Parts: sequence; C-alpha cells; structure tokens
Amino acid sequence: MKKIGFIGVGIMGGPMVCNLLKAGFDVHIYARHKEKQQVQDAVAQGAVFHEEKKDVIHGMDAVLTMVGYPSDVREIYFGGDGILETADPGTYVIDMTTSSPDLAVEIYEEAKKRGLHALDASVTGGDAGAKAGTLSILAGGEQGDFESCLPLFQAMGKTIVHEGPAGMGQHTKMANQIMIAGTLSGVCEAVAYAKAKGLDCEKLLESVLGGAAASRQLELLGPKILAGDYEPGFFIKHFIKDMKLALEGANKEGLQLDVLQEVLNHYLLLSAQGYGEEGTQALIRYYMEQDS
Repeated sequence: MKKIGFIGVGIMGGPMVCNLLKAGFDVHIYARHKEKQQVQDAVAQGAVFHEEKKDVIHGMDAVLTMVGYPSDVREIYFGGDGILETADPGTYVIDMTTSSPDLAVEIYEEAKKRGLHALDASVTGGDAGAKAGTLSILAGGEQGDFESCLPLFQAMGKTIVHEGPAGMGQHTKMANQIMIAGTLSGVCEAVAYAKAKGLDCEKLLESVLGGAAASRQLELLGPKILAGDYEPGFFIKHFIKDMKLALEGANKEGLQLDVLQEVLNHYLLLSAQGYGEEGTQALIRYYMEQDS
C-alpha cells in the first residue's frame, strides 16, 4: 500500500497528511480551499494537490476522508464522482471523520457490494495529537481490512484499536465525546468557582494535576482557559455535531444522558452568540459571561 488519496485537509487532516508523507507514502490530496495553510503545508512537504475530487480516488490503494459533518461524508461517498462510484475495486476506503455510526454501516455495506474495503476509523487527540502523530484511532470494520491498513494508522497514531464490526469505531468515538463533555464542563466549573473565591488558578492547576482530578482536558485546555486562549484545536461547532450524534444514539437505546444534554445546551448557547468557530475550551465563557 503506497499511493494514498486524502480528502479534507484541515486542522486535523493537514497534519495527518504530513505524517503520512513522513512515513514514505505517496499522498494525493483534495480540499475545497487550496489557500488554507494546512493545504499549503502539506504541498510543501510533498503532497500532490488535485483540483478534482475524482483524481484522488481513482488509481489509489487507499482513500482517506477527514471532513466536517455526516452530510459531507455522505456527499463524498455517495454523491456524483463519489468514492463508492469512482474507486477501483480492491481500494481501501477509510472515513476518519467523527460521523454517524449508521452512515458508517451504510458505507460499509455498499462498499462491499462494489468490491471495496471500508473502515470507519474516527480519531481522538485533537490537533496536538494530529501534529505529533499520536492520535488514538478507533476502527470499525473487518479485522483483515484493519490489519491491512495498520501501516497507514501507525503513521498517524499511537493507540490503534479495532473496535469491532462496521460502525463500532464511530460508537467508540461517541463514548469518548460523552466523557469529554462531562470532564471539560467540570474543568470550567472548577475554574469559575476558583475565580469567584479568589484562588490563584495557576496554583490550582499545579495542585490538582497530580491527583485524582487530573485529566487530559485539564492538562491541555486548563492553561488555555486561564490565558483566555480560545483558538480552536477542536471547533465548538464540530463538538456540537458530535454531542448531537451521541444523543441520537442514546435515545435509540432509551438512555437519558442528562450531563451530555446540559453541556450541549451550554455549547448551543455559545454558538448562538457567535462562538462556534472557537475551541471547545471557550465553554468557560458560559460560566464567566453568563451574568454579563
């Protein structure tokens, strides 16, 4: 497996392409906005940019997608000149977007009819993990297809797990996002409390990062929250999408996820106030600005 097509070269996809290039893969990319810095960085490191989507699908050993929403995934796979129509039989098609588990199963079933090998392989680790090549990759699909794609995954990630049949990678990501929602909300509530009581918040982080309250959300986003740095490693608008998908899945099983629903409500309010393009750590705005 050598020649790779990659669709979606943004905050996450751009660094993932660069790590594939560093591992020696011949990477061909398509993005709607060629002028984006991530696209330019990938081209500078050796990626071949194509103006037409079909040119990064036909003739590839594998095609990877990393886009924004399930509607984008559906268009890329099922639309005109889409992956399922254009890819050569035997191609591995791997969606790494956080998307609908039901859509992942739909893609897998249609791909199999066409002689394609489909995996859903959502990732966690944010832009920092994408840049460092330390993403966690949560894969659903057939075991043999997963094993064939391990060299690709190993170029981009550190923790790489086959979660089960098609759709299970996406379900695992939903569970991950549920955990993050509650954890990050707790971090923001703690900071809001500390500020209200006059604590030195730098000392607070120093005090708790070695104890039971420690978390990756606190470690990575705590300093950004204190600095008022809301640059996105992961967009609020995309986290809203993920939480909605998780709630849809929960509702199908009759589960009531009260914490997730409450956190989603807070983010929806922030999005309505114009903060959807900020990073998830901007949740602190809800607590610090709600009375302003």
